[in-house]
This record gives sequence, structure tokens and C-alpha cells, in this order.
Amino acid sequence: MFITCLDMEGPLVPEIWIEFAKARGIDELLVTTRDEPDYHKLMDYRIGILKKHNLKLKDIQETIAQMSPKEGAKEFLDELRSFSQVVVISDTFQEFATPLMKKLDYPMLFCNSLEVDKDGTITGFVMRLPGDAKLTTVKALQSLGYETVAAGDSYNDIGMIGQSKAGFLFKSTDAIIKEHPHIKAYEEYSDLLAAIKEVQGIK
Repeated sequence: MFITCLDMEGPLVPEIWIEFAKARGIDELLVTTRDEPDYHKLMDYRIGILKKHNLKLKDIQETIAQMSPKEGAKEFLDELRSFSQVVVISDTFQEFATPLMKKLDYPMLFCNSLEVDKDGTITGFVMRLPGDAKLTTVKALQSLGYETVAAGDSYNDIGMIGQSKAGFLFKSTDAIIKEHPHIKAYEEYSDLLAAIKEVQGIK
């Protein structure tokens, strides 16, 4: 039995922090896991920038409310879920992701949570698992008898991609693709869907 593990931001929806950075004109927030593989370091940096600009959780949520999944993402997920169990594994936060998951008909989501004080200031974050949570999750699914197929776009997806029976880069950067030439890379949902079907023996 297969389960397909997908990253959220990049493959299915726009990068939340990039959209927020553009909306607020704060170039310092354009850095993502595509650029900085150390997620704790990246989040500490982001929280510092928010504090510097006196921005609250509600400010980010206002931007998220205006966002939509990438064109074709819902149709891709709908077809994928017709023949495979699917879990979205993301380093984003429940407080960010829920409105976007609603627009994708609520696929299963494993993600993290934020620490927010009484005035709405983001003060920290709680990781669902220590270390490489995506890799750990894939290993746990495999221990339950699943064979996994994984796809993502960032450095923090490489572990789960490598651990899976098959794994793909999707809508990634030239730098990451060049660093991992052994991983097949796709840009179109139709191509990724065909690759997943081939692995799972779906005609």
C-alpha cells in the first residue's frame, strides 16, 4: 500500500512568507528554506524581523486570506487522492495553513504550531518533531506498512525524498536541482502525477 507525501509551500500553494514579504514590502522576509536549510535559524530570523516591524500574527493571516492554491493544485490533489493515500508534510504552522487547506478540500496535514502572546505577537514556535520531521514522518509511515512516494521543492524535503521508494523534486530551484542530479525534477502537475502513477503501478 502506498502513501504519497507532499510538501505544501511551493508545490501546492505559494510560499506564505514570500507573499507576506511582497505585501508588506519587506525584502528581509524573502528568505525561505530554499535558501536557508536550517529551519530553526530561519524562523528565529523571521520572528526577529516581525518584532522589528511590530507585525502580529493577524497581519500575516490577512495576507494568507487573500492567497489561493497554485493553478492546477486542487485538480492534481483530487486525482492523486483517487488512487493513493496522501499526506501533506510541511514546516509551516497550523495558524497559517488552515485557510489554504480549506481551499484544497482539507487533505491530511502534518505541520507545526506557533507560540503567540496575548497581544498577537509571535514569540516562538513548536516543532511537531525534533530534527528532520519530514524524514521521521516518512519512516514512521513505512513502519506502519506503507511504501512512500515523496515530492517537494526545498532542502528540507531531500531527506523524505531519499528515504522513499521514489521521490521527486517539484517546482524547485535550479541550485537544488543541480545539487541533486540523481533526483528527477518536474515542473508540471501532469508530469508529477504520471511519475507517481508509474511508481504505484497505476495505468
